[in-house]
Amino acid sequence: MSDMVVSQPAVTDARREAAAGRRPLGFVYVLSIVAGLLVWHVVAQGYSSFVLASPLAVLVRLWQMTLSLELPRALGNALLHMVVGYAIACAIALPIGLLMGRIRFVHDLFDPIVNLIYAVPSVAWAPFIMIWFGLYYEARVALVVMMCTFDMIIVVSTGARNADRRLIDVGRSFGAGPWTRFRLVLWPEGLPFIFTALRVGVVRAVNAMITAELFLAAVNLGAIMKQSAVRLDSAAVLGVLAVLCVLGLGLQEIMLLIERRICVWRPGKAK
Repeated sequence: MSDMVVSQPAVTDARREAAAGRRPLGFVYVLSIVAGLLVWHVVAQGYSSFVLASPLAVLVRLWQMTLSLELPRALGNALLHMVVGYAIACAIALPIGLLMGRIRFVHDLFDPIVNLIYAVPSVAWAPFIMIWFGLYYEARVALVVMMCTFDMIIVVSTGARNADRRLIDVGRSFGAGPWTRFRLVLWPEGLPFIFTALRVGVVRAVNAMITAELFLAAVNLGAIMKQSAVRLDSAAVLGVLAVLCVLGLGLQEIMLLIERRICVWRPGKAK
């Protein structure tokens, strides 16, 4: 099994290559965001501020809502049920996905159910969630769980099922037991898929968070959006959308950063 251990120089080289590969991409990353803001600004000039506020007007409105603590309070309360729902979804999806990927009986048992539920738009479950959990905190958490879990299960099970059979055979030939093979072969092989599932899940959690606050009782960010729409305050509506975009993007980047730090044996992934 000693041949399967990654040497320290190899890890250092992988990190160096990954860092070198990220530099030009970072410039393009920022450039794409700046270009998008410029396009938004140009398009907004042709419309009334009631219809489409400019990026500067949105920034000013965000600053006003931040100073009044309206936005921080709403975002903090929204994140509470999002984090709880996401954690529950991870606790359900990761073990089920791993078992489905490695045990044929579990796959055959759960795969039809997962695919049937996945085929139904998540918002379609909102009326049932209202019946089962009401309109408030529990219902918002339940919708986050519903919208995250099945996407994550599919990604994790695919990764576990596609683990390199040759590596498993090598581990078996060295006398590794099931737990050792899982720890040294299956777990490292499946980590990139697990992180992909976590990234997919966290974006779905942000989506579910605002969906729950708009379709169920209008609270937090959803209440700000609805009240602003009634007042024709497009700057506030776009401001909330901008916050959601930045939140989703930031959480994805955090997941990618953690993945690069952990999956050091995959320099191509880090690029």
